Amino acid sequence: MTPEEFQALAEVSADTLGRLKEYVALVEKWQRRINLVGRSSLADVWRRHLLDSAQLAAHLPGRARNVVDLGSGAGFPGLVLAVMGPARVHLVESDSRKCIFLREAIRITAANAEIHHCRIEAMDPFAVDAITARACAPLAKLLEYALPFVGGGGACLFLKGRKAQRELTDSLKIWMMRVTRIRSISDPSGEILKLEDISRRHD
Repeated sequence: MTPEEFQALAEVSADTLGRLKEYVALVEKWQRRINLVGRSSLADVWRRHLLDSAQLAAHLPGRARNVVDLGSGAGFPGLVLAVMGPARVHLVESDSRKCIFLREAIRITAANAEIHHCRIEAMDPFAVDAITARACAPLAKLLEYALPFVGGGGACLFLKGRKAQRELTDSLKIWMMRVTRIRSISDPSGEILKLEDISRRHD
């Protein structure tokens, strides 16, 4: 996928595309030093990482202003969403080197983002409109992390692959929630799980 094909599908402006190009160049530069993404995925970075992340923007709750991205890593999907705006994205990452990378990525893209250098479970929760995550943890664990942030009514948007059904089945034994399953536009075997009205089941 070319940057222009990404732009058409993600419906971003020329300015946003230019900032994302700078971000991609930074990922490719830093990848030589630290493992940010799977090496083979860089050959199709605009589909595998940029489009995969950007597709979440259309499913954020209306007028979303605060988003928490769990286990941000190289910034997918959180930093991409922060560049696209308008929501402020809180990037939660425990790896020091990845936090240094994210700080530089925020600087060069002028992304509306804030880094929280800590483990997810150690972070002081605050009310947000949405929680996002990609390749971070199994669904049941993600819900444990997310509940303190979305207990007031926010939504979770989790990118999942072939194991989505199994993880959802396991999670529904513990959690009650409204589930919307959305087919991924970047990966035929992937989907977005949009989860709302989340609460823990009580025996």
